[in-house]
Formats: sequence, C-alpha cells, structure tokens
Amino acid sequence: MIEIFYSYLAVLIVSLVSLIGIITFLIKSRTLDKLIVYFVGFAAGALLAAAFFDLIPESVESWGTSTIPYIFLGIILFFVIERFLFFYHCHRRKCPHHTFTYVNLIGDGVHNFIDGVLIAASYIYSLQLGLITTMAVIFHEIPQELGDFGLLVHSGLKPKRALLLNFLSSIFAILGSIITIFFSSISENITPFLLSMTAGGFIYLALVDIVPEIHKEVEKGAVISQTFSLMLGLLIMFLLTRFLGH
Repeated sequence: MIEIFYSYLAVLIVSLVSLIGIITFLIKSRTLDKLIVYFVGFAAGALLAAAFFDLIPESVESWGTSTIPYIFLGIILFFVIERFLFFYHCHRRKCPHHTFTYVNLIGDGVHNFIDGVLIAASYIYSLQLGLITTMAVIFHEIPQELGDFGLLVHSGLKPKRALLLNFLSSIFAILGSIITIFFSSISENITPFLLSMTAGGFIYLALVDIVPEIHKEVEKGAVISQTFSLMLGLLIMFLLTRFLGH
C-alpha cells in the first residue's frame, strides 16, 4: 500500500527535524531568535487549522458525530502525558534550566511516539490527510526541537551529544507508526477514533503548549509578528486542505 510507504517516509522526515538544532551554529543568535518568533506563531495556526479544517470534518463526514467524544479524549490524553510523564517542551531556544533533563528526553520520546501514531493513522485514511497532518506536525516540531536542543545544551551536555540524544528520542515516531499500521490491519475501526484523537491532540498542543509561549512575548514587534504568523499558518493550512482535500 503506497500510503504505508508515505507514512514511514513522513515519520522519518519528522525525526530528522530533531537535527535542526545544528543551525544554531550557523545563524547568529539574534537572527535565530527572530525566526523562532515566527515559527511559534505559525505552528499554533497550523495545528488549529489542521484540526478544525481537516481532521474533524473528515472524521465526522465519514463516521458521524460518534467520533466527537474522541476529540475530547485526545485532549485529555495529552494532558495526562504532560502531568504524569513530565512531558515538557519549551518553544524558545533559551529555556530555563530543568533538573529532569533525561526525564525530558523520555517524555519527548513518548511525544514523538504519539506523533508517529497520528501521522500513520492519517495516511491510512488518505494520502491527502496524511500530508496535511505531517506538515502540521513539522511546523510544531521546528520550534519545539530548537527548544529541546537549547535545554539539553543549557543543562551541560555537549552540542554533539545533545543532537544525538534528541535524534534518538525522535525515532520513537517510527515505532509509533509501525504499531499503528499493524493494529489498523487487524481492525479498520481504529482509524476514525485515532483521527479524532489527533484533532484533540493538535488543539491541546496549540492552545496549551504554544499559545502560552506566545503570550510571554510583550515587545510590540514580536506581538505583531506572532499574530501575523499565526494567522498565516491558519490561512496556508486552510488553503492546503481545500486543494489537497477530497
């Protein structure tokens, strides 16, 4: 099945995003900080657009309103991960020191595993939905991985080791996709519920993880830039869902 191939390719690309920390050696600190301001806002808009313009309409159209409670379940799932698995992500390059550095890596691995599940479930349903989901995840991963890399280096790890550990935690996405594809081959009924939970997860990440980071910016230029980039993320993903949708 071509969708399965694209699913594995997508999670591999998402895993490679973890190596983006290397650009911190190539770009001036001030320039990189400005770029992250745009990425954070864009990621919030992309995740919300993917959830409301694509994932939720697709699941409701195909399986009815019975899938809606699973959106709420997706939100609760991500909340539980944050509370009980020390799921911690900083969407800024300079993050406060965190004593649970390696626990953070474990939490990051769990998050990447879920990313693999969400991406695979989307590709199983359709290639178009998989592409939209993959792009939303990547837009979210860029500022997140820069934040994770900054956290690891700030905790005392050498940059090369930080990059390696960040990459190792990211490949759990591949494991998540493999398990999802295996179980979907046993029961096709799992797909609509996973799509709804994906939507819930995206909503949670955007409104609980990213938007609070946006509100921390009080400088006028940054406020305008992030508002613009958030709206741009919404617009671009909306247009993509219209052109790539069924």
